[in-house]
Amino acid sequence: MPQKQPPRRQSISVGRGTRKRDEDSGTEVGEGTDEWAQSKATVRPPDQLELTDAELKEEFTRILTANNPHAPQNIVRYSFKEGTYKLIGVVNQLAVHFSQVGNLIPKDSDEGRRQHYRDELAASSQESTKVVISETEILEEEEELKEAEAETEAGSQTDMPVAEVAEKVTEEELMTPKQPKERKLTNKFNFSERASQTLNNPLRDRECQMEPPPRTNFSATANQWEIYDAYVEELEKQEKTKEKEKAKTPVAKKMGKMAMRKMTSMESQSDDITKVTQAAKIVERMVNQNTYDDVAQDFKYYEDAADEYRDQEGTLLPLWKFQNDKAKRLAVTALCWNPKYNDLFAVGHGSYDFMKQSQGLLLLYSMKNPSFPEYIFSSESGIMCLDMHVDHPYLVVVGHYDGNVAIYNLKKPHSQPSFRSSAKSGKHSDPVWQVRWQKDDMDNNLNFFSVSSDGRIVSWTLLKSELVHTDVIKLKAEGSTMDGLDGLQLHTMGCGTAFDFHKEIDYMFLVGTEEGKIYKCSKSYSSKFLDTYDAHNMAVDAVSWSPYHTKVFMSCSSDWTVKIWDHTIKTPMFIYDLNSAVGDVAWAPYSSTVFAAVTTNGKTHVFDLSINKYEAICSQPVVTKKKNKITHVQFNPIHPIIIVGDDRGHVICLKLSPNLRKMPKVMI
Repeated sequence: MPQKQPPRRQSISVGRGTRKRDEDSGTEVGEGTDEWAQSKATVRPPDQLELTDAELKEEFTRILTANNPHAPQNIVRYSFKEGTYKLIGVVNQLAVHFSQVGNLIPKDSDEGRRQHYRDELAASSQESTKVVISETEILEEEEELKEAEAETEAGSQTDMPVAEVAEKVTEEELMTPKQPKERKLTNKFNFSERASQTLNNPLRDRECQMEPPPRTNFSATANQWEIYDAYVEELEKQEKTKEKEKAKTPVAKKMGKMAMRKMTSMESQSDDITKVTQAAKIVERMVNQNTYDDVAQDFKYYEDAADEYRDQEGTLLPLWKFQNDKAKRLAVTALCWNPKYNDLFAVGHGSYDFMKQSQGLLLLYSMKNPSFPEYIFSSESGIMCLDMHVDHPYLVVVGHYDGNVAIYNLKKPHSQPSFRSSAKSGKHSDPVWQVRWQKDDMDNNLNFFSVSSDGRIVSWTLLKSELVHTDVIKLKAEGSTMDGLDGLQLHTMGCGTAFDFHKEIDYMFLVGTEEGKIYKCSKSYSSKFLDTYDAHNMAVDAVSWSPYHTKVFMSCSSDWTVKIWDHTIKTPMFIYDLNSAVGDVAWAPYSSTVFAAVTTNGKTHVFDLSINKYEAICSQPVVTKKKNKITHVQFNPIHPIIIVGDDRGHVICLKLSPNLRKMPKVMI
């Protein structure tokens, strides 16, 4: 017999704008179903859109981001670095929906153990109070037990000892209060976790003790009498000055006023400057360090990497340029590095134009402050040469155009020389072209030598208060003897222009002359020369012994040549023509084969005989060719730099590239 199918409920499903009957989604309802479930239907809202099946099946993807839609996007803050208001790019997107401050403590922590121990103590004390309260109930129970024992005495005699023992045990347990278990606490004064068993370094106290600054107590009283006396003294001084002014002539009055103004201004300036001299010098060096930081970095670290591709040729990198307003119209006539302080050098200023002679300047510059000299000394006559003492680097000897020599002491603040020659003390009659410090004499007195155009080579000794001179040799031009009246022979004096002393043989020295000859002389013989070299066709500008080879010396001249000699041979070993007058030459302190020469066409030439014996490995113009002429050059004894001076008062510092300062190979 076929089974009767239950009625199928048709539900109306409301979509996005259409009403659809889904017969398949209907549920079978039995006979015992509730009526409210059978009459369930959905109602279509009146403002619902009517969509097609394709629109209903269309999917819309939405991307969830962590950005807060309510976060502001236009926050503006003030930037102190740039001095303007700027928009903040990063905005905090965090939104806190719920937060609660809790005070949970881990059980294993020290605080958790202490709280647990306190709870156990409180619970045990409550139990002890309960035991005391129930003592009365225990007594009543004991009486009832005795009565029961009397009744059951006949029947249970064998069990009495066991019951009594149990009763006694329960009584003792009830009468004695329970003691809580003690937990072992860690020692807070000597405790370290197992995970970090490292040794803690002991603390150290550093202290310094210094003397307190000196103090003085000053006290004075001012009353009417003292004030009155002070005014009277001031009035008397004013009356005296008025009387003196009346007695003076108008011209004297003007001169006196000018002198007084200068004196007061100088005193006020000196008083003001001396108080802050050290601080001002430190601040000045800090400012220069920031200003010339790029040059200082090049001086320390820059190396020309192009030297690897130049085939053993080098370059000169300009660093600093030293100049002063007072020396604008004066030529650089001398350069000398300080033997103790490698960053300090002295510059002598004068004039090679003998028709335009003016004052001279001695300036000492430091590479730490290229903007202004450390010391300034002025003189009435131009400075033509200078030298600094090896053992006493604060003593500077200079030679003047008027034939005088002077010694300046850098420790003394005044600008006047400590020692100065005069006509009475045997000064030269022509310009002094070179001076050189020598070793102390037998009495430990300082002495130096000088050479001049008057043909005299003079030894000067420093006594306590004066300079004492001794003529070592007088240059005589060979073949210039003339017969005078009454059979007298007249000798023409040679004009010395440069000289240099041997590095090991103290008595031997070389002298260059205006005639182009070089004389090898001795301190012991004042009338004869040890040897004579026909060196150049024009005046010898410089002569210098090699610091490494005892037989070799070098000379340069205005005839465009540089020559290297062996003093035992009268002919030069090397001759270099530089196509312009050579002003100065200098040996390098780091190699026996390297030397530098400067010419009047503005070029600096660096030679290395171990690389090229025929021409310079660097010929570079360092000043403007049309305007300036280079006069002198000097190597720094430590750093790979040279300084050159021109006829406009400028000193330029140049760094040697790696190819120019190769160390010589060690011969085994």
